[in-house]
Amino acid sequence: MSILKFTLYYLIYALLLAGVAVALPLLFPNVPLLARKFWLLFGFIGGLTYIAYIMASFGISLSPETGVMAIMGSIVLKMIFSMAFVLIYSLNTKEKGLVFALNFFSLYLLFSFFEIYSLLCNLRHQNNK
Repeated sequence: MSILKFTLYYLIYALLLAGVAVALPLLFPNVPLLARKFWLLFGFIGGLTYIAYIMASFGISLSPETGVMAIMGSIVLKMIFSMAFVLIYSLNTKEKGLVFALNFFSLYLLFSFFEIYSLLCNLRHQNNK
């Protein structure tokens, strides 16, 4: 999958997730489902996932051996930056941690699933060559 094609699919996927995030408070008005700075979290994880995919895709295009290291490196960097974000966010806010934790893990997993699926599509195309 080319970078342009991934970017298009990624934007559609991110807009779909954003639509769900906008609809949830409307469907359940009395339940606090989103953290106060949800959109900051959404943008951070979304941008971080995009950068991680670009890094892994570049490594895969160089060689299979480099691709494995690039995928592992992008996963580790994404995890480290995410943990740093959670630490900084939790130190600077006094809100309940459960809503933020559920928002963080759901976004992290949803964006990671899309990234992994896209990387697997790249690897599948390499096996057909």
